[in-house]
Amino acid sequence: MVPHLVTALTGPINELEQRILDSMPAIERWFRLEWMEHTPPFYSSVDVRNAGFKLAPVDTNLFPGGWNNLTAEMLPLAVQAAQAAIEKICPEAKNLLIIPENHTRNLFYLSNVAQLRRIFYMAGLNVRIGSINPDIKDTTVIDLPTGEQLTLEPVVRSSRRLGLKGFDPCTILLNNDLSAVAPGILEDLHEQYLLPPLHAGWHVRRKSHHFRSYEEVAKRFGKLIGIDPWLINPLFTQCGEVDFAQGTGMECLRSNVDALLTKTRRKYKEYGINEKPFAVVKADNGTYGMGIMMVRDVKELEALNRKTRNKMSVIKDGQTVSDVIIQEGVITHERVNDAVAEPVVYMMDRYVVGGFYRVHAERGVDENLNAPGASFVPLAFEQSTHLPQPGIKPGASVPNRFYMYGVIGRLAMLAASYELEATDPEAEIYD
Repeated sequence: MVPHLVTALTGPINELEQRILDSMPAIERWFRLEWMEHTPPFYSSVDVRNAGFKLAPVDTNLFPGGWNNLTAEMLPLAVQAAQAAIEKICPEAKNLLIIPENHTRNLFYLSNVAQLRRIFYMAGLNVRIGSINPDIKDTTVIDLPTGEQLTLEPVVRSSRRLGLKGFDPCTILLNNDLSAVAPGILEDLHEQYLLPPLHAGWHVRRKSHHFRSYEEVAKRFGKLIGIDPWLINPLFTQCGEVDFAQGTGMECLRSNVDALLTKTRRKYKEYGINEKPFAVVKADNGTYGMGIMMVRDVKELEALNRKTRNKMSVIKDGQTVSDVIIQEGVITHERVNDAVAEPVVYMMDRYVVGGFYRVHAERGVDENLNAPGASFVPLAFEQSTHLPQPGIKPGASVPNRFYMYGVIGRLAMLAASYELEATDPEAEIYD
């Protein structure tokens, strides 16, 4: 079921769609060659914004939740991708341990864990859920809204391996983004595969590193298909040592926001875009839509109220914000049932396996939709990512539009692979 979409069906986005469709053989070959050189993240999801004049990723998650938002039709794709990914890493894999986030009361999140369990079970693995939450001391059975049950078991650590009582996995799948720190219990596991690796967690990862890698990918891709990379790349800058609670480091923030808005205005003028540019200021690490604010004029930063300062100063797991990324705001022209929407593309290994629309009836086209009150409209990508329809007028074919979203999602995934290589603490250094 594909929802009725109201999109900017004319103008530059259609030219971009046409260019991508016309270049499909070159694009797929380019990705194929990239994956010969680089290892894709084990799984990922990418928030994409379609402004009608540009299409860009605004966030890339390497520990994606929300698998329960995808349709049943996408399950075979996800299972095939899971089989390919596991086969590449550990062909003889038999037992898989999933380690979820510690918040055990969020039933919606736990439904996502149940969906992951289903995918890997169907890929041919014995799957159990192991919690590193110190409050889970005994086997805990949780009833989910779907009628399913999820069994959480406390993990057991030996000197070299991690498992459960009577269950020794060769592979451990993290669905925990490690916002605060890498727990010691997950370190020094040299005999087991830990996916994704520890340095993919937010205790190490920075959005500015990711978008620096993405900028490089966008330039090369732009050259490949003959477009201005700005059409697929949000401008950004970064500012360290900001303390919202104390109000220090604000001059750095103001000057960077001002410079970014000026650059964006210049681009808008070049393309004849009659929109008011805005900047998105967000914590350089972290997720869950926390620590984000929109700035339309640099003067707004001089009058931040206490509520906004408090919202910006702390993110998930009580982490204090000191580094921020300042990103060009990308409006969204997508609507589902008259509510503002943005597509989220899901990938496993190097394959697009599905996606959904994040929809928020109370937010505007220039606001963050990853906020309380958001709902999710699933999309079946199974016919669209692999079977675009050549010869169909741009903007008229839903599969073609979703193929384009899948390309942008894969570009962000490729950037994440560059990023993980650059931050790998065990990478071999060649002089």
